[in-house]
Amino acid sequence: MSNANNSSPAHEGLSGSGHAISEALVRARASAAPLTDFPGVVPTSMDEAYAIQSASIERWPDTIGGWKVGGLPPAAQKRYSTERLAGPIFRSRIHEVERDSATVMSIFDGGFAAVEAEFIFRFSKTVKPSDQLSSDDDFRAVIAGLHVGAEIASSPIVDINGYEPTVVVSDFGNNSGLLVGPSIPNWSTADPSDLSSKTIVDGAVVGENVATTLAGGPMAALRFIIALCAHRGIELPAGVLISTGATTGIHEVTTSSEARVEFGQFGGFDVTFAPMSGSA
Repeated sequence: MSNANNSSPAHEGLSGSGHAISEALVRARASAAPLTDFPGVVPTSMDEAYAIQSASIERWPDTIGGWKVGGLPPAAQKRYSTERLAGPIFRSRIHEVERDSATVMSIFDGGFAAVEAEFIFRFSKTVKPSDQLSSDDDFRAVIAGLHVGAEIASSPIVDINGYEPTVVVSDFGNNSGLLVGPSIPNWSTADPSDLSSKTIVDGAVVGENVATTLAGGPMAALRFIIALCAHRGIELPAGVLISTGATTGIHEVTTSSEARVEFGQFGGFDVTFAPMSGSA
């Protein structure tokens, strides 16, 4: 995959219908056109969904700067034998933000959009698919820092979260951007229960929690994405960002919404939203 940063062609063997789904999803994102239905038969396995995602990465005119990790509902975890899913975050959609800053992020108007408070890892070194990481020390050794931030989840598919998680995977993991805030000092020794987060939309607190809300905390998400990328033959280069999951939930927004995410002593920042242009 030329746009996937040193990854292998994980979509080899994808059926013609799978490629048609990829083409339709990419076309909808590129034109910012809403989709009232998933454009094809819903994938029945995560491998098929990731193959569609890989084909779409090949078609997308941007390079990957990070990966989002999201959780599956309990019933889906049993059905697909995984607790999490992942999708690419493209470089042009990543914004470094300062404490108390205000940023405008574009979303698919008429589609789905949400803001999610997240903790974000930044890699200090490249992790290849062949690398063998096992202990917590191995995983910590590849991390330059942990940041506070927010994922902007958005898709042309109007009811994307009403489908199977394989649909989310197929459409770039339902990602449309990442805000990377200040780093957390001494993150590796911090108690995850002390890493608080709060999401406010239009002046109302819509979610408040700590990093341990996610099963296993940020480190479990890190282990997942490294294992998944190894399985897919994807290299994770130094500097790549890993958004580890929504700590306060998935909070839907529109182009008229005003949101703020706060992280206790580490501060917070504001986000407003604008319609995605046809150039995506």
